[in-house]
Amino acid sequence: MLPNLRRALLFRHCWLAGAPAARCKGAMSAAVTLDITPSPKCLFDEPVSISVRGLSPLQAVTLRASLTDETGVLFRSSAQYTAESSGELDLTRSPSLGGSYTGVEPMGLVWSLLPETPFRRLVKRDVLSPFYLNLEVYEGHGTAGQPLAKATNERAFLGEGVQRIPVREGKIRATFFQPVGVGPFPGIIDIYGTGGGLPEYRASLLASRGFATLALAYYGYEDLPKQMKEFHLEYFEDAVNYMLGHPQVRGPGIGLLGHSKGGDLVVSMASFLKGITATATVNGAIVTVGATLRYKDVIMPPIGADLKRIKLVKPGLANVVEALNSPLEAENRKYLIPIEKAEGKFLFIVGEDDQNWKSELYANMAADILLEHGKEKPEIVVYPGAGHYIEPPVFPMCAASMHFLVGLPVVWGGEPRAHFLAQEGAWQKIQGFFCKHLAEESLQSRL
Repeated sequence: MLPNLRRALLFRHCWLAGAPAARCKGAMSAAVTLDITPSPKCLFDEPVSISVRGLSPLQAVTLRASLTDETGVLFRSSAQYTAESSGELDLTRSPSLGGSYTGVEPMGLVWSLLPETPFRRLVKRDVLSPFYLNLEVYEGHGTAGQPLAKATNERAFLGEGVQRIPVREGKIRATFFQPVGVGPFPGIIDIYGTGGGLPEYRASLLASRGFATLALAYYGYEDLPKQMKEFHLEYFEDAVNYMLGHPQVRGPGIGLLGHSKGGDLVVSMASFLKGITATATVNGAIVTVGATLRYKDVIMPPIGADLKRIKLVKPGLANVVEALNSPLEAENRKYLIPIEKAEGKFLFIVGEDDQNWKSELYANMAADILLEHGKEKPEIVVYPGAGHYIEPPVFPMCAASMHFLVGLPVVWGGEPRAHFLAQEGAWQKIQGFFCKHLAEESLQSRL
């Protein structure tokens, strides 16, 4: 009743003053402000505080967020709130009563974004440009009418002063990101999965945190192989040697970070190549998947799969978690990557609800193999409720999208809020792992 009473009194005041009612309504809306602190500009992995001021006491409002990706796909979220008695709404302490999420979630409008086009994942292709998150406040628990206030959160992928340097040396197709400051810096090679191309957004964010990072393509890019059929580890060895010889990369070794298919590639690199000090995998495997890997006279064929074990969740959407043959079976142990040959440290990040393959099984097998050979047990961090695509914060969870090897959309697993928490935790864990084994104390103190 209070908002209605305030509007009635305001209307009466304006009428007595001889002003049109429409003008009074506009004056009331103009008093509402939507604030983003500490700045409307930030790196994508950084949290911000969102607040609304100038509302009536206990006024019901809806906040709506939208973001358009580089292909034109629109992502949206919304949440319903009630203002405090002061007329302020602060997402760090005010609970959402409904919409895309409930409860106190300061970054809920970002991590709960959903695509209007089915089976699309939010991906950043051009790290030189930011994403723009548009925020709007509407009166009542709906989004009808004109917004009371608007604001834009500019979320960038390249920290100020970080250098993006394309690398075309020999066969290497990559991008080197050099941090701000006086080097040399701890070095990391970053490798993604079956989507191919040259994803740079994780590498650019790592460089913004002080790591000299090489985003490495390995297929589906320029003159590299067009399909996932056969890869040569010598190509990845060239990339390792490039980093070891780079004047802005501190030795004596470097780190590797791989997700999904990139996970089994970095485990293979650590197992066969020199100069690898620390390897982190995110929902990776310890068998070769999808393509033969060769190194000198060693041939590692991919572990097989049984398409009959793919289950249709509904027409046009599959679950593939049981498709790969199990490395636990005696006849399949020959496909295991010889991780016992590795000299560096390992970190396995695992989404407990990974529906792409059994990441936790692979991590535990890696631990057993290393211990059997007298090596140090790897660090394994399992995140309940997290799916396959564990990205930097605060990427919205991708529930399902196209799988390039399967040829149709598949579910990836995960529950949105738990997945968001996993991404926050994993991002800090990965940086801490590389700081511990690669970096000097000054960088470690930042985390």
